[in-house]
Amino acid sequence: MLGLVGGGLFIDNFDIFIAGAILVVLLNSGWSTLELNATFISATFAGMLIGTIGGGMIADRFGRKFTFQLNLAIFGLASLACAAAPDPHLLIVARFICGIGLGTEIVVGYSTLAEFVPHRSRGRWLALLSMTSSFGLLAATILSFLLIPLFGWRVMFVLPGVAALIILWMRKSIPESPRWLELKGRHAEADVIVSAVEAEARARGLTLVEPEIEPIRVAQPLFQRKYIRPLVLGSIMQVVLFTALYGLVSWLPTFLTKQGMSINQSLGQSALMTLGGPAGAFFAQFLADRLGRRRAIIGGSILAAVMALIFGQVTSQIGAAVVGFATFCTVYFLIATVQAIYLPEIFPTEIRIRCNAVCVGIARISSIGVPFAVVYLFDRGGVTTVVTAIAILFVVQALVMTWLGAETAMKSLDSGSEEPPESRDVSQAAMSTRHTS
Repeated sequence: MLGLVGGGLFIDNFDIFIAGAILVVLLNSGWSTLELNATFISATFAGMLIGTIGGGMIADRFGRKFTFQLNLAIFGLASLACAAAPDPHLLIVARFICGIGLGTEIVVGYSTLAEFVPHRSRGRWLALLSMTSSFGLLAATILSFLLIPLFGWRVMFVLPGVAALIILWMRKSIPESPRWLELKGRHAEADVIVSAVEAEARARGLTLVEPEIEPIRVAQPLFQRKYIRPLVLGSIMQVVLFTALYGLVSWLPTFLTKQGMSINQSLGQSALMTLGGPAGAFFAQFLADRLGRRRAIIGGSILAAVMALIFGQVTSQIGAAVVGFATFCTVYFLIATVQAIYLPEIFPTEIRIRCNAVCVGIARISSIGVPFAVVYLFDRGGVTTVVTAIAILFVVQALVMTWLGAETAMKSLDSGSEEPPESRDVSQAAMSTRHTS
């Protein structure tokens, strides 16, 4: 399960970040323009927004496995269409379709594995899944550096397209989620899957305990006054991080090229800088708990602002590698701390997914305009103006976190929204369900 789900997310992350290297080649060869490049990126994000919303609806109605297969088929075929595009306009159309598959994979991947993993080890397995996905950026940068000079930009669409179709064939062995089957009243099918898991466990000498009876939390409407603060906070932080990720990271090879480096040099420097991504996530594992969420996010935001400003002044290869690595490290430290740790903590279980979807959806919508904003700022002040704008956003994030952020470290998961105990519906204790897994 980890390999097949993680493989899809790895390809998903890989494909998102090949854009930066490809667009540099298209721009310098005269095949495209800055405006068309911006449209290419925005079309990707528009497709991902549709995939995010539609994927969740399809997965709930038709099942996780069906959605897995559908989105990989869309993504794989659309990637191959990108490789064969005869002009930049058709490339943009194919990329929009590809984005639909990209958005769906993110929605279904983490949720599907979570529905199979026991609660005692769910965090560890989902962290492994996230780690698998994060290496897509490093792989995209290294392979772009090695393959584009030899085979051209089209090979970077062929690789994820073929890989997606291979995983599509391999994923036929993935079982449907028993939890989804149970919700649909397909109890016999769910029991076959769970019984197979139990039989495998017994064959390994494990002793199984009786299934637990767990309470069902009472559903609540999303838009209530008590959720305004965390919704505003989460949305602002997600917008800032999406802007930094797609306004700085995706355009990094272009920025380095405009600062006087050759295409190969800029891609090589980018490959070294992407090592800061895993390093940032590594530091987040230790500092988020020791410093607390508020201090980690506020301090990380200020440091990211400083590093972005410094990066705008770099002209040498060594300076770009060092400062770029540190910039990546701080950005991905914030991504890990905010997206993976803090955002789920500030919403109670009964509305956590919906509130997260609202925050991510708003960020995706804002990211559609990021490429055009980057081009606008670049035309008027170069790289320095772009990174200064991103630095200002990081400062805004630090201020908003100082004003609205509540500390969630070392607290129970459902206390992050600061919901008064007396406001909770105590009748939920009378309602229960038996979880077969």
